[in-house]
Amino acid sequence: MIYKSFFFFLIVRLIFILGSLVGIAYGIIDEQNYIILGGSFFTLIFCANLYKFVTKRFIEIDDFFESVKYRDFSRWFSEEHGARDIRKLHSGFNLVNKTFKDINSERQAQFLYLQKILEMVNVGIVAYNLENGDVLWVNESLLKILDLPSFKNVRFVEKRRPNLYEKIFETYHANYQYLNLEMRNETMKVLISDTIFQVDESAFKLIVMQNIEDTLNKNESESWKKLLSVMTHEIMNSIAPIASLSETLQTEVQLKLNNQDNYHLHLEDLDAGITSIKKRSEGLMKFAKTYRTLNKVSQVNRSKIYVDDLFKNISNLLKPSLNQKDIAIDFILKTTKLELNIDTHLIEQVLINLIINARDACDTINDAKIVVSAERFRDGVQIKVTDNGKGIPEEILDTIFVPFYSTKKTGSGIGLSLSKQIMMLHNGRLQVQSEEGKGTIMSMIF
Repeated sequence: MIYKSFFFFLIVRLIFILGSLVGIAYGIIDEQNYIILGGSFFTLIFCANLYKFVTKRFIEIDDFFESVKYRDFSRWFSEEHGARDIRKLHSGFNLVNKTFKDINSERQAQFLYLQKILEMVNVGIVAYNLENGDVLWVNESLLKILDLPSFKNVRFVEKRRPNLYEKIFETYHANYQYLNLEMRNETMKVLISDTIFQVDESAFKLIVMQNIEDTLNKNESESWKKLLSVMTHEIMNSIAPIASLSETLQTEVQLKLNNQDNYHLHLEDLDAGITSIKKRSEGLMKFAKTYRTLNKVSQVNRSKIYVDDLFKNISNLLKPSLNQKDIAIDFILKTTKLELNIDTHLIEQVLINLIINARDACDTINDAKIVVSAERFRDGVQIKVTDNGKGIPEEILDTIFVPFYSTKKTGSGIGLSLSKQIMMLHNGRLQVQSEEGKGTIMSMIF
């Protein structure tokens, strides 16, 4: 063992020192000056050697502790040179360094593995120090959701987007909660949760966030398809009694034709049956027309068109009727030469629906005005239809895209549902911002 070798050489040196001191004592007693001088000389040499022997080992240990303090585990201590106990000491140092290096390598591998996992998941994650705001970890998904560059401290978000900072970083979300985030004139639905954890003396906050806009749109689309299937079944169930009644009436008429003298045909019953068939047929035709409008849009035929040309087409079509109602409409192109790769006929239909809705909302408003604008938005284009009409009550704002839901007495509830479906087929979004009594903004985001 290292300490046995150390003690052996230490005792040997102490014996030599003791021997030289005995020689000095003997010289003093015998009054032999040369023995006193010789003993003093060797005592000094042995003491210096002992000091060097002890301090050298402490220097080695101190050097090792210094490397540990600064986490420099790459240093290698020679095991081939020096005293035997020092070589063994170096061997122990190297073993400790190797162990720490292996632990660090394993931790780095785990960290990289975790980093890759967190980068791959479609969930935003950020952890930061509650006291100073320093970010411990943030992944690309969160930066993408919040439309932010990489940041090292959450105070960056506070300075740049104070409202966003208050909703996400200042508010505590004990359980998963839904949030509507205003993201540069775009409303985004997210699911958010956070927790606080302690590391040594520091407290950290971990926030997990997921953009559920696409998921909700997908679920809405699936629900819509199921609804169509169910309602088609209901239409068929309504047709069956019509067919049965028609067959009964036809039989009655045929009996009368075959036996005109002896068979009495009740004209009142015949008229009532025909009236029932007529009313039910008209209702079904209206019902089927409504569903056909929804069901026929399943693919798009894209072509490139300048937004300016799109606006001209809509202006020529709708401006005369709006002028008759004393409603002003302006088309504003905030970015020149904007180009879209769209199904022009379908997008024109969406714009017409939105402008007509805006017209109806402004029907009783003085100085009514509709503004249709377009601008570059992130990597795409955003078209807005803004009105100063009566707005949409907050309690029904989330239901306006539901098929067959309408606040108008004569409305079918199809226009916005169809418009949203067309935008989804273009890999785009249709969003609404409205305040009752102040107006509405409908945003088509490509």
